[in-house]
Amino acid sequence: MAKALAPSRRTRRTKVRDAGLGRAPAKRHPRALTPGAEPVYYTARGAAYSADSAEYLASLPDCSTNLVVTSPPYALHFKKEYGNAAKEDYVEWFKPLAQQIHRILTEDGSFVLNIGGSYNPGRPTRSLYHFKLLLMLCEELGFRLAQECFWYNPAKLPTPAEWVNVRKLRIKDSVEYIWWLSKSDWPKADNNRVLTPYSPDMKRLLKNGYKAKKRPSGHIITPKFGRDRGGAIPTNLIERGNNESNSDYIKACQAAGHKPHPARFPRAIPEFFIKLLTEEGDLVIDPFAGSNMTGSVAEDLARRWIAVEIRNDYLVASAVRFSEIRLAI
Repeated sequence: MAKALAPSRRTRRTKVRDAGLGRAPAKRHPRALTPGAEPVYYTARGAAYSADSAEYLASLPDCSTNLVVTSPPYALHFKKEYGNAAKEDYVEWFKPLAQQIHRILTEDGSFVLNIGGSYNPGRPTRSLYHFKLLLMLCEELGFRLAQECFWYNPAKLPTPAEWVNVRKLRIKDSVEYIWWLSKSDWPKADNNRVLTPYSPDMKRLLKNGYKAKKRPSGHIITPKFGRDRGGAIPTNLIERGNNESNSDYIKACQAAGHKPHPARFPRAIPEFFIKLLTEEGDLVIDPFAGSNMTGSVAEDLARRWIAVEIRNDYLVASAVRFSEIRLAI
């Protein structure tokens, strides 16, 4: 039996167009997508709204968004000032928002969700809430799991102290999950946009040439392996510390009298996925914007963006990330 081949990009685009699905409206300024809502501020490419995320997303048109990338409050044992749902309620709390995300995504759109794990209260065992969330998203709402990715934060503190530092029963947890979900089997993606520098060994191989051969593992390495393709395909592990204490954002907040958001998204995460999964002019949304790092990155990369944050003070402070803003209210 002949092996089924993945449709080409042109074929996929034609099928979507002919079906009348997944076609975003003309690339207007994001403010035009919700004319009844006024943003706290807006820029040349995006707008920031202080609102409940599920309620705001419900006002957006179907198939209007290319990428949703976000890091919601985790289901941690201790309550945080920015709010977080309890583990036993987390899946149902998240479901209404996820339903809206699925509706507004284009057929080739993606939903990138950074979610951290946690321990069960009073026990040195891990909660399964984030895995239950993933199952709900895929089995109930119809998302596809395009790929599991991971954020390695070497600066993460060794918590909970009771199990890691005091009783020495567990090891330091330095990895968080990033679920790359999609609405269809064929989300828009191009890893050529996120190539990394070649290793010294690969640079040496490219310089000296490579002889095709069969490796001890049984893999056959062809002459194509020795071609310079401009960089290496990245792995699904993003390494980035998140321990800034003197960044431009914090300095600007202090100068303006704003309180910085206590759990800021590192630039590397939205930057990687915005480059991988969108093109210039596409629409990117962060429904838990916090300090609006996602909007700032999208602006720099010439993508349209919408930031939604329920805490108005955090959103007002996030305006310091932009050199030119307009106040809508």
